[in-house]
Amino acid sequence: MPINSLEEITDGQYDVLREIGNIGVGNAVTALSEMLGSRLIGMAAPKVGLMDIDKIADVMNGPENPIVGILITLSGDVNGMMMFAMDEGSARRLANQILMKESNETTFSHMDFSVLKEIGNVITGAYLTAISTMTGLQIRTSVPEVCHDMAGAILSVPAIEFGKMGDKALMIDSAFDETKQDINGYYLLMPDMESYNKIMEKFGL
Repeated sequence: MPINSLEEITDGQYDVLREIGNIGVGNAVTALSEMLGSRLIGMAAPKVGLMDIDKIADVMNGPENPIVGILITLSGDVNGMMMFAMDEGSARRLANQILMKESNETTFSHMDFSVLKEIGNVITGAYLTAISTMTGLQIRTSVPEVCHDMAGAILSVPAIEFGKMGDKALMIDSAFDETKQDINGYYLLMPDMESYNKIMEKFGL
């Protein structure tokens, strides 16, 4: 039966979302490893769950905590948004690794943002490829947009858009370490309800 909001989701549908989250993050980490030219060590099992939209910033250490967000829009068989967000330290470590430099600054240069945009493009692309492979649905993506600001400000755009359809979003909390440096990231997957139902139909739900 089609669902009209995530508040109506069944246990079976929730299990499907968790499985998509687990496989998607696994693909994304593999792609990032190849991009960094290194083996990511100690990847923790991602935490996948439905999160109240107004609580998402709290998970990222509060609405005033500065983060880097990489946002793409989805079109094709699946419409909506996807965001990958990192704390400043994780974003800095990834940019430094790609650019082969050392820096503890909290500001980011144009080159840093270019690198982070490419990282976002690679890992969100790998995640969405996993969904396409599992479902046969075609998903097109926009050019990533990168922003460095307080969590509350960055999350306001997807929160407003997705809030039109419900009070919850699918959130995947992933953590891994590379050369013993912690890197924490958060995926927010926000398809519209029609797209959710298309995905569920592919799993017979």
